[in-house]
This record gives sequence, structure tokens and C-alpha cells, in this order.
Amino acid sequence: MQQQLALQDVTIDFGDGPLLKNVNLAVAPGESVVLIGPSGLGKSVVLKLFAGLLKPTSGKVLVEGKDLHALPAHEQSALQLRMGMLFQKNALFDSLSVGENIAFPMREKTSLDETEIQRQVDFFLEAVGIAYAAALFPDEISGGMQKRLGIARALALRPQIVFYDDPTAGLDPITSRRIIELIQKLREEQNSTIVTVTNDMARAYQLADRIVMVADGELIITGGKAQTLANKDPRVSQFIRGKLDGPLTGRHA
Repeated sequence: MQQQLALQDVTIDFGDGPLLKNVNLAVAPGESVVLIGPSGLGKSVVLKLFAGLLKPTSGKVLVEGKDLHALPAHEQSALQLRMGMLFQKNALFDSLSVGENIAFPMREKTSLDETEIQRQVDFFLEAVGIAYAAALFPDEISGGMQKRLGIARALALRPQIVFYDDPTAGLDPITSRRIIELIQKLREEQNSTIVTVTNDMARAYQLADRIVMVADGELIITGGKAQTLANKDPRVSQFIRGKLDGPLTGRHA
């Protein structure tokens, strides 16, 4: 399989034992991989490893075939500019308007003039369906609109790789479905590779080409929806069905 992202024998330890131990995962160009699993066991850490925000204790993180942490700083930065991330709590700038939040990365990381930046802002506001809110501030819009804004900002530099950390957290089922449909639409338009964290199994099945469960320091690659539902690992079976009894009992899911 051609790889755009890969973890090779990665271990990460924050000082109280490895959170992930000797894990491997490859993501193909244009693929949509969804990470599921009990809270606190490393899903968001996988995203941050891929994005270069965390460095593994051992092992390699490969982006487009290059060892991310072996690169000179300027080459690492250039690769990271090809990535976008929606953080778990959106990480919006409360003091900037909706439009200014999208403009911020373009002003910081590109040489575009203000006319072109505004054109791009208008494009992304329209793409995520919140053009009417351009002058409002994040605390003046709903949770669903904040997610849409976070997605627009994550895509502002037109990255080839996009990481979504719990994009439907706290949203009602209808809004959640619309957010995932938006992510799929933008993925197709941008021809991007995406890795998403979610514990909403309906949304995971809607979005994933492959599902990966993070548990016990492992990455359990379960495949697509049908393969995941048929998976015989008792941890996978318990988690995807929300059973109280099983090997995950007592963990925070």
C-alpha cells in the first residue's frame, strides 16, 4: 500500500509507562481512517504524533515517506503546512471574528495579499455554510457553527492531510450527521487524506474507509464497517456495541 502517513514501531511514554507501545499504522493517500476507543488511551495522541505535535519516545513518524523528526526544522515546517487540524474544542480565537479566524493562518503562513485572503475567507465560509456569520464572534454562534468554523480554518491553507479530533462532540445527532457529510464533501473536493477521532459509531461507520481501535497500548485495525462489526476481539465487540460487561469494564469510554 502506498503510504502518505505511517507510524513505524512507535512507542510514546509520558513517564508512567507507555501509552502506546511498538504500534504500526499506515494511511494511504486519499484514505479516511477513523480512530475509536476508550477515552484517555491515546486516540488524540495518535493524531498529534502524525501532525508532529508530539515526538515518539522511540520509532518513526513518516509523512510522505520522510522521517518527520529527522528532518531539518524548515523541511519539517514545510511538511506540516500540508496538514490541517480541527482540535477537540475547536481552539478558536475568541477575540477574532468568524472571518478573521479563517484569515489568521493565511496571514501568518502565506504571502497572499488581503484581497486574495478575503476571497479565500469568503470561499471557505460559503463552503461550510456560515457566510452570513462572518462578522460575528465565536461566542455569538452555536456549537455546530463553531465546528464548521473550526473545519474552515483547518482547511484554510488547503492541506492535503487533515486531522479531525472529535468533530461531532457535544452536537445533536442531526447536526453531527451534517458535520460528517460536510467533512466528506470537502474531502472529495480537496482530494485529501483524513484521520478522525470519534466514539460516535454511527458517524465512524459513515466516515471511515478503515476503523482503528486504540486500547491497551495497541492499535487494532478492524477494517470497514462490516469487518468491524464481525471483529472477534472482545474489546472491539464490547466497545462498538456499548456493552457494560467485558474486558473494558471499569475504563472510561
